[in-house]
Amino acid sequence: MSTTLDEMTVRTRATTSAELASGRESRETVGDVTSANPRMVCRHVDVFYGSTQAIKDVSLDIGKNEVVSMIGPSGCGKSTFLRCLNRMNDTIDGCRVTGSITLDGLDIYDKGLDPVPLRAQVGMVFQKPNPFPKSIYENVAYGPRILGLTNSKAELDDIIEGSLRKAGLWNEVKDRLDKPGTGLSGGQQQRLCIARTIAVSPEVILMDEPCSALDPIATAIIEELIDELRSNYSIAIVTHSMQQAARVSQRTAYFHLGDLIEVGETNQIFTNPKHKLTEDYITGRFG
Repeated sequence: MSTTLDEMTVRTRATTSAELASGRESRETVGDVTSANPRMVCRHVDVFYGSTQAIKDVSLDIGKNEVVSMIGPSGCGKSTFLRCLNRMNDTIDGCRVTGSITLDGLDIYDKGLDPVPLRAQVGMVFQKPNPFPKSIYENVAYGPRILGLTNSKAELDDIIEGSLRKAGLWNEVKDRLDKPGTGLSGGQQQRLCIARTIAVSPEVILMDEPCSALDPIATAIIEELIDELRSNYSIAIVTHSMQQAARVSQRTAYFHLGDLIEVGETNQIFTNPKHKLTEDYITGRFG
C-alpha cells in the first residue's frame, strides 16, 4: 500500500440530522477517531471468524497517557477489537484481521513481527484474575525472566518491588512474597496481574472488564489505580459499566453490532451523544 498512515487520516464521518432522528444504523463513525498524540493507530480494521464479520471498518487511535473506554451491548465487538491490539486473536482458529494497526509507527501485523514481545509491549489484564499457581514473587518475575530483562537477582528484586508498588499492592504483600498468588483476595489477585503486566515495561495496557468479578471496594481500588497508571501508560479498557467508563476514561468509544458508532471525549459521550444509537444505549433504552 503506497498511501502512508499520515495520508490515511480519518475524517470525522458525518451523519445527517435525518439519520440521527430516525435512528437508522450507519457504518459511519460519529466523532473524531484520531488522537493528538497517538501511541496506537488503528485504520479500517475488519475481523472475521470464518465467514462471519465481527468488526466492520473500525478506525481508532489510542493516545499516550490516556484511558480509552470501549462500551456497548454484549456481543458488539468491543472485546474482539481490544484483542486485535496485541494479536490475541491469533490464538483463535479461523480468525482473520485486516486493516492497519500500528504501535509507535510499527505495523503489529507485519509477518516478520514476533507476537510474543509485542504482548509485552501491549499487555493484557483479563476479566477474571488469573495469577499463575506460583508465589507472589514468581508471578511478577515470570515475564522479566522469560524476556531476559534482568542480569541479577538484585535487578529482579527491584522490578518486583517497583511493579507491586505501581499496582498498589506492595505494602499488603511485602512480607509474604513467597506465598501463593492464588491465596490473595480477588481484588488483590487482579492487582497482582496488573503488577505482572507492568513488570515487563509495556507501553499500552489492555483491560477486558477488569472489575466485573470484583466487589465495589476492590473495584474502587482498581479504578484509582487505573487513573494513577495513566501517567506512565496508554490504557484501553472494555467495560459494561457506564459509570466506570465515566470515572476512569478521557475518551469513550461506543460499539454496536461490530461498528464503531461514536467516539469522543467521555463527558460529551455521556452528556451530549451525537448518534441516536449512542443516546439509546446511554439512556438505557436498549443494551
